[in-house]
Amino acid sequence: MSYTKINEEIWNKWSKEGYRWTQPISTEVFQKAKKDVWDVLLTPSIPVPKTWFGHLKGRKVLGLASGGGQQGPIFAAVGAEVTIMDLSNAQLEAERMVSEREGYDIKIVKSDMTERFPFPDEAFDLIFHPVSNTYVEDIAPIWQECFRVLKKGGSLLSGFTNPEIYLFNDAEKLEDIRVIHPLPYNPLKDFTENERSELIKNDGMQFSHTMESQIRGQLKAGFLLKDFYEDFAVTEDDYILSKYFPQFYASLAIKL
Repeated sequence: MSYTKINEEIWNKWSKEGYRWTQPISTEVFQKAKKDVWDVLLTPSIPVPKTWFGHLKGRKVLGLASGGGQQGPIFAAVGAEVTIMDLSNAQLEAERMVSEREGYDIKIVKSDMTERFPFPDEAFDLIFHPVSNTYVEDIAPIWQECFRVLKKGGSLLSGFTNPEIYLFNDAEKLEDIRVIHPLPYNPLKDFTENERSELIKNDGMQFSHTMESQIRGQLKAGFLLKDFYEDFAVTEDDYILSKYFPQFYASLAIKL
């Protein structure tokens, strides 16, 4: 089974279990967004600055690997033409459920972002890509496809993980933390089949990516980096080292 199929199944499982990033927004949140009271997350804690979006009404927005009924409904509420592309049927079904509940139109596309995106050149004004490329082994083609499907002047908003989180063991106490994995973290190359099986049960198939591949990768694809910020896991219950260094980053890039 391919690693992307494994990740598709794990996200379907997490959706059934009510994992945080699979819980659709409420009607109350949607109605507030219609009154222009809203925020969305690329990373766990810090809302994306509104200046990163500009004017959304009438603009074509692609939610890339952002199914789950969390950001897509917000963009629809403020007047954007929204397409959600995701690999997980359960995440896409959450998008469909919210759109039917709230009575708005949305395009839902099941596709693997490791392959060519199923859209023509210059189809979108904005791509919203929350933390998800950690589930992909090679991210360079993703940046290239984002550049292809964005219009000139379009924006790419991306969230991604700090590769340093993959250095450490999974411990419940700070004193038990140890460096055990070299970087880059790649279970396909460095782990035995049994080790991979254990990892998949809890985390799916994840990969670390250097900051060079994240930031320089966008630049090499043709983007101009315009803004950037750091973020942290919500609490120590989410990640025991949450207060010691940033675990997540967000970037705003422009296609000139």
